[in-house]
Amino acid sequence: MSERIALFPLGTVLFPEGLLPLRIFERRYVDMVRRCLREETGFGVALIHEGAEVGPVGAIAAVGTLARIVDFGQLADGLLSIVARGVRRFRIVGGDVQKDGLHQADVEWLEDAPSRLAENEYTALRATLARVLADLGEDYPVRESRLEDALWVAGNLAQLLPAPASFRQRVLEVDDVRARLDMLESVLAGRD
Repeated sequence: MSERIALFPLGTVLFPEGLLPLRIFERRYVDMVRRCLREETGFGVALIHEGAEVGPVGAIAAVGTLARIVDFGQLADGLLSIVARGVRRFRIVGGDVQKDGLHQADVEWLEDAPSRLAENEYTALRATLARVLADLGEDYPVRESRLEDALWVAGNLAQLLPAPASFRQRVLEVDDVRARLDMLESVLAGRD
């Protein structure tokens, strides 16, 4: 069974557990953010394959991530600033575009099974993530470190990885979280 959500096509990929800061200026997205805050709902983030973030969007990725707003405010230039946290992955099975240009998607949820990491698993990845988070500090405001949680490690590391969006999208589309960690490990070790 599918569910309808508002969609925010972007030139980047959001992962479950990852954080994504956004500056909102287009009316359709300002309205969407207000609605999400008022109704305590989320919105979908999907990678743009054709088109641009501003204006009309052509093709978008079939797999994306539901985002929830965890912080918001107004910037000095008057634009709306939000931080969204990735919640869960979805596959787009249909949708349309409203008159104001806001995409609506019919989605099916993709489940990520909880997976606890053993002390000796992915130690280099976990150490790298801990170092990066310490360096970023308040620029990437994780509330709590969960380095034993495979989904949390994969999501945050993939979110912060300086890799092309096409690679990051491939990682997002992998159903097994440990396979995602293996892909990230290969890239960081220079094997990919």
